[in-house]
Amino acid sequence: MGCLVSTPKDTGGNRRRPGSIGEVSVYVPGLRIPKPVDFSQSLSGHVSKTLVERLTAMRTRIVVMAGQEALTITRTRRKTTTQHGRSTLVDLHQALEDYLPVLLGLVSDGSQLQFKVQFIWVNQEDDAEETAMFNAWYEVLSVLHLMAVLSLSQANLLLLPRTSADFYQPKASEESRRASIDIFLKAAGYLDCAVRHVLPRLPSELRRNLPVDLAEGVLRALCLQALGQGVDIQLGMAIDSTKATLAVKRRLACEMVKYWQQAQDNLMNLPLSNGWGEKHRHFVKWKYVEAKAAAYYYHGLILDEGNTEKSHGMAVAALQAADEYFEESKTACEVFNAAHPLSRNPPLWGTMKYLSEKIPKDTSSKVRINRDLYSHEKNMGTAPTLPDFALALKPNEYQLPPVDPSWNENVQLGHIGTNEVKRG
Repeated sequence: MGCLVSTPKDTGGNRRRPGSIGEVSVYVPGLRIPKPVDFSQSLSGHVSKTLVERLTAMRTRIVVMAGQEALTITRTRRKTTTQHGRSTLVDLHQALEDYLPVLLGLVSDGSQLQFKVQFIWVNQEDDAEETAMFNAWYEVLSVLHLMAVLSLSQANLLLLPRTSADFYQPKASEESRRASIDIFLKAAGYLDCAVRHVLPRLPSELRRNLPVDLAEGVLRALCLQALGQGVDIQLGMAIDSTKATLAVKRRLACEMVKYWQQAQDNLMNLPLSNGWGEKHRHFVKWKYVEAKAAAYYYHGLILDEGNTEKSHGMAVAALQAADEYFEESKTACEVFNAAHPLSRNPPLWGTMKYLSEKIPKDTSSKVRINRDLYSHEKNMGTAPTLPDFALALKPNEYQLPPVDPSWNENVQLGHIGTNEVKRG
């Protein structure tokens, strides 16, 4: 059950597409914006007036705040705060968290109320400008997706480098980096919950007709991206640490490759050719190639610690692969930034700042030493296979909240019945 309505992209002007989004450290899809809903018309006679008014007030606030945030979410240097001094991102996120327990009353115990209200959201990555469904699980899915996107936006703001106190070079502080990892895990948790616990609630027909923004592949890819960027931050912190060994750095880099490869695989057959969608695909390709450059670099350094001609040869092949992937990543980065909406790189810092200096230098040095040591020019052949490590970073265990207690006081009327709505 649940009717679907999709509006083609050429029939309206609700979708807001910025020409430029400024500096990007973290890919943040354009915000899907909810459109107003008339709960009173849909739920009159079935839900108490108090609950209807509460649902209306909470969702109206989200509609207004999301519309405002959509205009500013790409202003990477902004400091948008409320009268209480809090970020509008944080306030919108809190409004969604407050709304979710009340919303879940519509789906409690398989209630037929879930099919009473038509929920409409403006898409960003899909060709259809907006998608409407008479299914409250679609609303829950959209809310979780928006919570994840807001978290990614918050991480992006934290990771944009700022001039340090010593004016040496722009970078993100250690505090910001640690906080961003927590945020990445939280975003991944929302998306993981959406895939495992919400998507299965939708009938197969509605799942097939979801906008690509909410397709299972996109949700999984965004989850993996959040984890991959979390590992990237961990690798940067390991590089800064005198205690982290080459083995630790190689493992982190190899895990990063797997996260980005899996993200790319999840996007493989999806129709991401429209604006944000195309940019999304380019971002994942860029980060995947960049991760391979880091992994082959550290693999090469460890292989070079061997005492045989074979190990030294494999080390050179790995370092040459790292150099090639690093050059390819620069091209992939340019393609990403040139895709609409336009973007640009923040000043280089962290993992790639370090590797941009070390990879060309160490590759050239090892090739020359290897040539001098063995007194002959030798084709090193293909790069050795990267070691396979289990992925350590996992999404936070996010669970849907309990149904709001106000539903216990609500008596359903009419043909739906007069039983109290209780949480199962």
